[in-house]
Amino acid sequence: MKTLTATSTLPARWHAPTTESPAIRWLLTFIALVFLAIFLVLPLAVVLYGAFEQGLRVWWDAITEPDAVAAIQLSLFVVAIVVPINFVFGVAAAWAITKFEFRGKAILISFIDMPFAISPVVVGLIFIILFGTQGWLGPWLAAHELRIIFAVPAIIFVVAFGTLPFIARELIPLMQQQGKDEEEASLSLGANGWKTFWYVTLPNIKWGLIYGVILCNARALGEFGAVAMVSGRIRGETNTMPLHIEVLYNEYLFTAAFAVSSLLTGLALITLAIKGIVEWLDTRPYSLIAKENKT
Repeated sequence: MKTLTATSTLPARWHAPTTESPAIRWLLTFIALVFLAIFLVLPLAVVLYGAFEQGLRVWWDAITEPDAVAAIQLSLFVVAIVVPINFVFGVAAAWAITKFEFRGKAILISFIDMPFAISPVVVGLIFIILFGTQGWLGPWLAAHELRIIFAVPAIIFVVAFGTLPFIARELIPLMQQQGKDEEEASLSLGANGWKTFWYVTLPNIKWGLIYGVILCNARALGEFGAVAMVSGRIRGETNTMPLHIEVLYNEYLFTAAFAVSSLLTGLALITLAIKGIVEWLDTRPYSLIAKENKT
């Protein structure tokens, strides 16, 4: 069999993957820019224009109105609970899947991926069947004066379920690629499990972990379908920011709806900015990182 060597002549029809004509490159770039303009820049411009069309005072009054403040506080409260829960679960699940061999590993991975495949509305319906007044656990909850559905606990449950895969799915491929040689070396030198995780595993996964937390935070803030099913949409009590925006829009309070939307959009832009910074820090040349560490 004839093989190509370093001095072999490549076939006449072979082309490097980066030798497309300038026309093709410009066409692909144009398509990407048009797509971004239509589906990202234009909606963002519409939201900001609608929010500030009647002036900054009207915008400020809309976001400081009591129901809006309650929705903002509830959204931030849910995020403050859900993200740490998924942080712990994501790290533990990724550690178990990548560092140990056990029966049911494939089933565990399938369960982690389940929120990607199930509609948020179905998720909300499942929790209503479980915890609703006529649900499986409804009579027991009522007997003990516990309220989950149409209350904050149900919102936390469905948001935690919907954001469950984001941290774990960021860490699993990363930890699989790194293997477990360093952890085994640390344990062989006498370090316990906690020191091994803190000084060996965590530095290797910190960027993936931060990235997963950012994605989890963004999804938790924007969750709508499942929350709409289980919250009861009680103004000032169980309305999150997305639900409050819908209520304002349905009541034809367009400026107020855009004002609250601008807050949600601003949080999304901050999340994207942090994501970009993390990606930049993670892709810098190792020589530059080493130089910074020395200084």
